Amino acid sequence: MTLQEIYDLAIEMGIKADPRGTDGVKRILARLKKEYEELSAQKKKFFDPESLKNPYSDSRILYGDLNTKVKTLMAGIDADGTEVLLADRLNHPSTGSGLGIDLLVSHHPSGHALASLHEVMDMQVDMFAEAGVPINVADALFQERMSAVKRRFGPLNHSQTVDAARLLGIPLLALHTIWDNLGNKFLQEYLSKKKHETVGELLDYINEIPEFTEAIKGKAGPSIISGSNRSRAGKVVVGFTGGTNPSKELYMEMAKAGVGTLVEMHVPEEALSEIKKLHMNVIDTGHMAADSIGANLFLDEIEKRGVKVIPCSGLIRVKRNGR
Repeated sequence: MTLQEIYDLAIEMGIKADPRGTDGVKRILARLKKEYEELSAQKKKFFDPESLKNPYSDSRILYGDLNTKVKTLMAGIDADGTEVLLADRLNHPSTGSGLGIDLLVSHHPSGHALASLHEVMDMQVDMFAEAGVPINVADALFQERMSAVKRRFGPLNHSQTVDAARLLGIPLLALHTIWDNLGNKFLQEYLSKKKHETVGELLDYINEIPEFTEAIKGKAGPSIISGSNRSRAGKVVVGFTGGTNPSKELYMEMAKAGVGTLVEMHVPEEALSEIKKLHMNVIDTGHMAADSIGANLFLDEIEKRGVKVIPCSGLIRVKRNGR
């Protein structure tokens, strides 16, 4: 596959798994196209044209020729200068047996994909509305949260990893929300297959997923961080996608909307303290294992197309493609 083909496949899979639905994403892209066409020539110069086909600003080709032939890729949850250097060393005959790594794929973004992370958070408005929060309330609170996230990531050295990739000639691809969409859909469908009365029963069922089973062995598996094994589960909501966590105020709105149990890959302490006051249960699945699910679903499709995958950087590789 070429780098372009891998990227296009990722976008296609991300849209199919999007919690807003394929039609919802198409409407968003159509609206964005209309807004772009109405911009002045001056403002069009600063517009990201990639967003007209890829609605996930945190999932981008950060460095590399689109026509690069990829026979072997290295994929991990994070990639900074360490992973870039590792790929380079593994490609060197004297240190890594010349593995021929053609592409480094990271889940968590860097470069402009990190700087624009806040832009994908708008999708959570629809997710919260689906959970029962009035859409106008979710929208207003998310505008505040998105601004806070933008300020948080603004001062960082976004280009450090990308510069390392460029200097060493290692193509770099970030797939954040795309993989999260896949993991989110997978877990929603998995949990919908069985009714659970208590949070403990729900946790046991989640622990049967191979990525979480492996994480438990490494002491980083799922756990109940609000509520107990005997707590009634009630309405269960999965929150695996949308850039990053919402604000504590949004979690409070979910409790008001009747959500009994949240299944998240991580929850900020300030939000958790408020959630406990509202007696809402939370299962923290563990970050690396949760991120690995969406990664694995994508990498299975890549392997079907003949590309060799070398896992690294926290990725718990579980194959569901029979290979």
